[in-house]
Amino acid sequence: MTQRPTPPHTAPEHPPLRSPSGPGDRLGMGICAGKRAVLNLFMGVATAVLSGGWAGAQPATALNAPSGPTARPNATPLLKPPAFTETFATPALIRRLRQGGYVLYMRHGNTNNEFPDQPDMTLDDCSTQRPLNAQGREVATAVGKAVVKARIPVGDVWASPMCRAKESAQLAFGPKTQVDKLLMYTANLTTAQKQPMLANTRRLLSEPVATGTNRVVVAHAPNLADLMGFFVKPEGTIVVISPLGNQQFRYVASIHPQHWPDLLK
Repeated sequence: MTQRPTPPHTAPEHPPLRSPSGPGDRLGMGICAGKRAVLNLFMGVATAVLSGGWAGAQPATALNAPSGPTARPNATPLLKPPAFTETFATPALIRRLRQGGYVLYMRHGNTNNEFPDQPDMTLDDCSTQRPLNAQGREVATAVGKAVVKARIPVGDVWASPMCRAKESAQLAFGPKTQVDKLLMYTANLTTAQKQPMLANTRRLLSEPVATGTNRVVVAHAPNLADLMGFFVKPEGTIVVISPLGNQQFRYVASIHPQHWPDLLK
């Protein structure tokens, strides 16, 4: 009878043994426990070999599934949520926007990144904030003209108190712009400080809008990323939201600044 080779094995890990006895007792207990573990493993392997059940290394459990004596059978793996998928507007959506009832969340225009917000920034002093550049002013103005050309009705216009957002809103939608301090840029805030801004943004995106008009919110990319996992880019993009009431809303599509010519054909 040909002797089958004993498959390799790795001794199972055990937590450190803890005992009130001295070092010699702990060592002895460790050796005894090790012998028992090896003997139990050898008996299991021998049984598998004699029964023809040895198949080498077994496949790993599902990613992040718990293992060991406390593991639950068929545990659901802990997976990352799916990445946000951006959808682009169509001419059909533009026609629906003409009927009103939507929220248009616009990211401000391009800025001068060589001049960041200053540590001593104040809302009333634009020289302490990252400003729009020439391209940003052109983008905001062009978006406003495109909305008019598309015959999309605009009602309330709310803007962040940051100068780059206020200026973008005024260039795009005129003097009807109202400043809302609870649309403040959230990237530099703590989790606790963000909560009033996120609650207010959710309110503006979820409250129903009357037929025949659309609500406009001009603010920042980090705010929407904090709220729904979507970091809006490029600057000047409009995010179309369908408000559902009861603090709920649905993302519909995005309109990048360069999309407007095709949408208006």
